[in-house]
Amino acid sequence: MAGEKNLHHLLTADLYGITAEEYSLGRSNLQVVEEMIEAGIQVIQYREKEKKTREKYLECLKIRELTRQAGVTFIVNDHIDLALLVGADGVHIGQDDLPPEKVRELVGKEMLIGLSTHSPEEARAALGAGVDYLGVGPIFATKTKKDVCDPVGLEYLEYVARNIPLPFVAIGGIKEYNIHQVTARGARCVALVAEIVGSPDIAAKVQALRQAMMG
Repeated sequence: MAGEKNLHHLLTADLYGITAEEYSLGRSNLQVVEEMIEAGIQVIQYREKEKKTREKYLECLKIRELTRQAGVTFIVNDHIDLALLVGADGVHIGQDDLPPEKVRELVGKEMLIGLSTHSPEEARAALGAGVDYLGVGPIFATKTKKDVCDPVGLEYLEYVARNIPLPFVAIGGIKEYNIHQVTARGARCVALVAEIVGSPDIAAKVQALRQAMMG
């Protein structure tokens, strides 16, 4: 399992920020990450599908520097090579990526591995695969990911909260108006994409989200 500090962040974080430059109102990923850090988000994932590999690498280097200085856990989506090259704290993979056991062989013991899951079967399979946390979703319909499956709904979220002894992050179509539905069913950590990066004032949005989580 991964380093204690980063695992602690995942266990205690309420919000999990994810980059998405196309929804960021003209701001760069770097600007958005700076604002997320200032707003107190403790876990940030770099997710960028469209850019060239070199551009992603240079962005990740800068974000790694920012997050390290701030003591924020930095996770790279999909790209195990980028995560290793920039010294990220973790990598997040999907069901169609390399098997988690093989990813662990590549990244070693200290790096966090997150795995997206969409069903009870996938969640149970993850238990023996050496991952550190699960992505649970998409809870609601989402447009920020192109190759996404149908919404899994709140029932799957409840299943994981009751039956799977791993930290998990709820994701997919979660907004300020529905976030309490998610936390009320057992999610302690919630990932949001456009709702955060698409806000003109990220600090104010984060504050509003935290209030909404309480109901």
